[in-house]
Amino acid sequence: MLFAIKKPLRAQVPDSTTQVSLITVGPGDDLYSSFGHSLFWFNDQAKGVDASYNYGGFSFQTENFYLKFLRGTLPYKIDKYPLAPQVYGWQYENRSVTLQVLNLTIPQKQRLYALLEENLLPQNQEYHYRFFYDNCATRLQDLLIKVCGDSLRYEGYPGEQKSFREWIDQYAYRQKPWADFGMDLAIGKPADKEATPMQATFLPDNLHDAFAAAQVIINGKPEPLVKGEQVIFKAAPRAEPGFLTPKVFFWLLALLAGLLTLWQIKKNKIQFTFDKILFSLCGIAGIVLLALWVGTDHEDTVLNWDILWANPLLFFIAGGLSARVRKPWISIALIVYAVFLIAGTINIDKHNQVLIPILLTLVIRIYYINKTLPKIPTS
Repeated sequence: MLFAIKKPLRAQVPDSTTQVSLITVGPGDDLYSSFGHSLFWFNDQAKGVDASYNYGGFSFQTENFYLKFLRGTLPYKIDKYPLAPQVYGWQYENRSVTLQVLNLTIPQKQRLYALLEENLLPQNQEYHYRFFYDNCATRLQDLLIKVCGDSLRYEGYPGEQKSFREWIDQYAYRQKPWADFGMDLAIGKPADKEATPMQATFLPDNLHDAFAAAQVIINGKPEPLVKGEQVIFKAAPRAEPGFLTPKVFFWLLALLAGLLTLWQIKKNKIQFTFDKILFSLCGIAGIVLLALWVGTDHEDTVLNWDILWANPLLFFIAGGLSARVRKPWISIALIVYAVFLIAGTINIDKHNQVLIPILLTLVIRIYYINKTLPKIPTS
């Protein structure tokens, strides 16, 4: 039935035969699709109606696309397309697709349709995307509440409460451990706030569950908001991530740092190549975190205390390390950084314990540098 409909929605208001559904698409392999997708679908087979409304669109042709994307100013927009071609694409990407038929009255359908069509107007089409608070899923929730008014009994996601970061971890930690580490590194303290049931619906799967638990009052009686559900496509199990996860990689790095340090001390080898690379990378990471904190409109990358250990100061320390010339300011800078490093341990839980071997590596090499610097002759 789904694939027989190919005509776009004509200029007509929905009536009793028009079916309005929430479509929930499962996570994909690409980073942008890691958390799934939500859209509304208007369907009337007899009249050839097939229109899905999607708030996740953006254009690669936007001027200064990458700069705007990084700064959090890239405009997102609502799009309207037939559903069937999209389903083929989701199947190809091995993403589950679920349909929930909504139990809406004719006036509610018409109000929803009118609001969506109003949003499609050129002057209304774009909006300021906010990953946690204003995305493809939350927009649909807001529209439902608006069109149903007091007839809606809706509490949001009915399951357990977690912080925004924990919700991200649930999707990315096992399937995309490196992406999860990168996101954990980039987002700051606001992500550790516990999401309310209404806020947890920033994830499409949670929005699906919230709709399933909701009720509407029809003719004075409460009825389920969802009057029917269909699994259009069920994704096959995804492959497990490779062996070299962030946790494995950084523990191997810590082991390498420990063995290298023992060998250098035993052989009295004064060599800082490893430290220059390590500190430069951490320093560059700190510059990026600082830029995300103060130089972008991303509200969730502020108050990022990873900058205590991934500190821009390390970039300058790396440049000042020398096996032949002692620079007194290096010792002072290392002491200052050591204080930052100790303070940075407050973020260990943030990274699913991945931060432990990173901090251990830095501590080992700071110990080696401090032990070695006094033996370097002054210029």
